[in-house]
Amino acid sequence: MDKESFVNGLLAEVGVKINGPNPWDPQVHDGQTWMRLFAQGSLGFGEAYMDGLWDCADLAEFFNRVVGAHLQNRIPITLNLIWQIVQAKVLNMQTKARSQRVARMHYSQTEAYRASLDRRMTGSCGYWPDGVTTIDEAQEAKLDLICRKVQLKPGERVWDIGCGWGAFMGFAAEKYGASCVGVTVSPDQAAEARERYKGLDVDFQVKDYRDFDGKANKIVSMGMFEHVGHKNFRAYFKKARSVLNDGGLFCLHTIGAGETQPTIDAWLEKYIFPGGVIPSLQQIGRAIEGLWDVIDLHNFGPDYDRTLCAWNDNFQAKWPEPATPGEKRFKRMWEYYLLCCAGGFRARAIHVWQFVLSPNGVPDGYLTQR
Repeated sequence: MDKESFVNGLLAEVGVKINGPNPWDPQVHDGQTWMRLFAQGSLGFGEAYMDGLWDCADLAEFFNRVVGAHLQNRIPITLNLIWQIVQAKVLNMQTKARSQRVARMHYSQTEAYRASLDRRMTGSCGYWPDGVTTIDEAQEAKLDLICRKVQLKPGERVWDIGCGWGAFMGFAAEKYGASCVGVTVSPDQAAEARERYKGLDVDFQVKDYRDFDGKANKIVSMGMFEHVGHKNFRAYFKKARSVLNDGGLFCLHTIGAGETQPTIDAWLEKYIFPGGVIPSLQQIGRAIEGLWDVIDLHNFGPDYDRTLCAWNDNFQAKWPEPATPGEKRFKRMWEYYLLCCAGGFRARAIHVWQFVLSPNGVPDGYLTQR
């Protein structure tokens, strides 16, 4: 059986047909697509999309069907994936030095993020309760939810681990009267955040979280834990514990995996999240044991599907028409990133978790916030 027939047989199991009539059916323009898939797995398949060898009108639904049925696991493992796994198991891929790779790659695409994200440039999942209809509203709802979960009060000092463009810090200072200090490995992010929120009680520091020196009443981290790496999970939680005052609360917002994996998808690792690792509940549980009590755990993973699709709508509406092959390849890379991830959340292969953690529990009880 040739490669295309093999793939067609797999896809038929989930109602997908190569060059079929449905929006989730991939339209393959070049047979090299299959050579790349079998030679390099998801990396080759994603690069084939970037190079225009295939298209799909509804990429998110295509990946929902493929990932939901675990069809990717039935493609023979490739050498590049084996090497990626070996590196992740043997080496610490998230050292302080390697964190600069994240700053250069993941956070250097400022204009693409600006075209995609909400007005505050919040680079993590929005929260879509009833009545919320826009990405701006969803991110404000998420930021307010976190403030309520940590019981933030005026004048309290908050440490934001991986503060990004300052969305949480700006919101907490504006709406709750908090004093905020955040760390990011990206000088560009810090510079933009300082300008955006000048005049507020916020301090943006360019440093690795491991180098932070200070104390805080509350800690918040949104969408940064995925960059920490399994070899550093315990050290991360120890650092947070050393910073938090007794009686404080820590809200950890992270993407989560249903099964423990040593690394992320090869295409995402190369183009979007270098050194990224999605934690499992087992890994987090082991890392916090003896350090933290879990006060609350909230899973709203389906909201990231909606968030990513909203980001793609923004991106398609605002991004200029590509004028060169390189610009076209970048545009296809970005939409592929947003929509393949949307499909993963839609399939419930990945989740969004918000933990509320306390050093010693909450003596008078904790009122769950939603």
